[in-house]
Amino acid sequence: MKNSKMKKISKQLTTLFFALSCTLSTFGGDNPQAYIIFNSQGEKVSFEQMIETVFRKNVVLFGEIHNCPICHWLEAETMKQLHALHGKKLLLGAEMFESDNQLILNEFMKGKISKSSFESEMRLWKNYSTDYAQLVEYAKEHKVPFYATNIPRRYAQIVALKGLDGLDALSDEAKKYIAPLPIPYVVDSATTAMFGTMTAQMGHSSRNPEFMSQAQSIKDATMAWTISQAFVENPDSSFLHFHGSFHSDHYGGIIPFLMKYNSRLSVATISCCRQKDLSQLEEEHIGKADFIICIPEDMVNSY
Repeated sequence: MKNSKMKKISKQLTTLFFALSCTLSTFGGDNPQAYIIFNSQGEKVSFEQMIETVFRKNVVLFGEIHNCPICHWLEAETMKQLHALHGKKLLLGAEMFESDNQLILNEFMKGKISKSSFESEMRLWKNYSTDYAQLVEYAKEHKVPFYATNIPRRYAQIVALKGLDGLDALSDEAKKYIAPLPIPYVVDSATTAMFGTMTAQMGHSSRNPEFMSQAQSIKDATMAWTISQAFVENPDSSFLHFHGSFHSDHYGGIIPFLMKYNSRLSVATISCCRQKDLSQLEEEHIGKADFIICIPEDMVNSY
């Protein structure tokens, strides 16, 4: 059954790539490319090859560049192809939706509230309409469960200002929207240093880089916890999750927490990067994910 589905998908992809190549070739003799996919070793692979690999995993972590339209288009295509293969066993989730809004998301998916109510109450990202609405609308139409996996931003802000200990003062009701405390946090000197540089460049030298690293970790832990709990409810499912690439690059971020919550889950990672030259994957990107989608530096942004 799956072989026939893969053949059907192969034909669809051939048509898609032919149309894309024809469109791009109209820009000139250099035949510019919108993206190239590489495996973790830096070898070029097709979209179909990527799908054939990741669909065999329990969890697919798709790390995007938030303002890149090619990333968002390929997220939607990946969702559609995995849905064609997994059918009712596919689950979706996204960093862009906060866990305390799961009820609102569920009500919209089931048609119980209007689109305007959903958009006004959901605390959506500013690029929702251009980049994420297509995912939600597809899931709604095809009745694919969608999980709001991220920690509510007000609680992440507490950690950024006070550290993980700041969450201890929250009520039991509030803690339901967060990974179980205390999270298995491990000091990451590289991430802390990165946040230190970032805050200095932004003129926020008073911010504690370690607390910011902890805030990143509570996001990763909550996303991982939400994904793991989805398998308690749906043990035979496959979960496709969308998030910024930093949350899964180099098999960090979400993954160490996910393995602590459910070590039996198999995971595939996809990352996105920008390069001036797409002919080969630059050294800094090799090994950062199972598959790396490389996009031209001058690709337009969605915001």
